[in-house]
Amino acid sequence: MFGIGSTELIVILIVALIVIGPAKLPEMAKSLGKALGEFRRVSTDVKRTIEMEAEQSEQKVKTEQAKKELFPETAATAEPEAAAAPAPDQPAEQPTVKATENEKDKA
Repeated sequence: MFGIGSTELIVILIVALIVIGPAKLPEMAKSLGKALGEFRRVSTDVKRTIEMEAEQSEQKVKTEQAKKELFPETAATAEPEAAAAPAPDQPAEQPTVKATENEKDKA
């Protein structure tokens, strides 16, 4: 546990008993235990979330590779279409309307 030996732990408990007092020490120990338990639960939850995200990403890559292997003609035709399509974060180009000389003469 944190590299603390039994002698150091006894000294820490004696100092805590003197500083905090015998009445408050059980309360402090209980709240410290709850805080450590909550920290452990949260860290385990974060670890599981990261592992799930990594697994989903890996599964997505494997699925794309399998599609390319099974349907090479579909992947080959889909790539140029994807390259020609504008990125979702970039605005699409608006068609420009040019007036012909006849329309300019009428105005």
